[in-house]
Amino acid sequence: MTRVCLITTGGTIASRRNETTGGVTASIAAADLRATLRDPLDGIDLEVDEFCNVGSYAFDLPLAFALAQRINERLADPGCDGVVVTHGTDTMEESAYMADLLLASDKPVVFTGAQRPADQPDTDGPRNIADAVRLAASPTARSLGVTICFEQEFHAARDVTKTHTTRVDTFMSGEHGKLGDVDGEHIAVQRRPTLRRTYAPTSVEPNIELIKLSMGTSDGYIRYAAANGSKAIILEAFGAGNATPAIAQAAAEIVAAGIPIILTSRCPRGRVKPIYGNGGGKDLEAAGVIFAGDLNGVKARILASVLLGPGADVDLRTELEFLGG
Repeated sequence: MTRVCLITTGGTIASRRNETTGGVTASIAAADLRATLRDPLDGIDLEVDEFCNVGSYAFDLPLAFALAQRINERLADPGCDGVVVTHGTDTMEESAYMADLLLASDKPVVFTGAQRPADQPDTDGPRNIADAVRLAASPTARSLGVTICFEQEFHAARDVTKTHTTRVDTFMSGEHGKLGDVDGEHIAVQRRPTLRRTYAPTSVEPNIELIKLSMGTSDGYIRYAAANGSKAIILEAFGAGNATPAIAQAAAEIVAAGIPIILTSRCPRGRVKPIYGNGGGKDLEAAGVIFAGDLNGVKARILASVLLGPGADVDLRTELEFLGG
C-alpha cells in the first residue's frame, strides 16, 4: 500500500465561520479535515500531521522554512511515498516555492487548499485534497519538485501564482502553463520543470523587502529599507525592468553600499532585460542590480531569502540569473 503524509497548516480549507464574530478562521483540526474526504482513496494509506492551524496571511519566512523542514523530515521516512500540504491560498505559492528550493528528495510534494470554507455546502477542499493525495501517491509525479494541485490541475511551484481572489480556478502558471492534470485516478504529466536547484541553508534570511513601483514612485521607501536592516531589496519594476530616475540613482548607491537589489517586473508575463536608459534597465544593469528573468517579485524574494541564509554558500547573482530563466 502507498503511504502519503498529509501535513496541515490551516487556511480556508480548514476554516469555518465564527458565529459570534462573523469572521472565517482556521479552526478545523487535522484529523477532522481528513474526515471530510468523500472520494475513496483505494490503496493509499493517509497519515495526518498537524503542523499549525492559521490563515496563510499569518505565515512569515521562518515559518515557511520550518514547514519545508517538516516536509523533508517526513520524506526521509522510507515508508513515506509522498507528502500533501494543505495551506491557505494567500501565500501558498510562496511556501511551495520555499519547499521546492529546500527539497531533499525526489518524492512528490503537493500543496493544495480551498477557496471556499469547509462549512460551505460547495466547498472545494475535499476534492482538492483527494486529487492532491492521488498525485502525491503516483510514481509519475516523482522528480517534479513541489507542485500545487488545484481544480484538477497541477503546477510547478516556481511558476504558479494565485490569479483571482475567490474563484476556485485561481492558480495558473502564465505563459509557462500547468504541468498536468488529475482526472480521477489518472495522472497526466504534460511537461516537467527544468529551472530547479535545491539548497540546504540552516535558516533563511527574513529581512528582505519587496517594493512595487508605480508612476512617480520616490526613493523614500527604498532608502528607508536600505537604512533599516534589509539584507536585499526586490524591485518590482515597470515593463521590461525600468524604474524612475530617483529609484535608479538610489539603487546605484545602495548596491555600492553592499546591499543586493534584485529586479523583477510588475507585468504578469515576460522577463526583465537591460534595454532603456534614463532610469531604465540599462542604468540599473550598470549600477549592479541583479536581473531575475521572469521570476515574479514574491518568488524572487523567497529565492533571495534562501540564497542569503547561512549555509547556502552560493553566489547570489549566478543563482538568480539561472533560476530566473
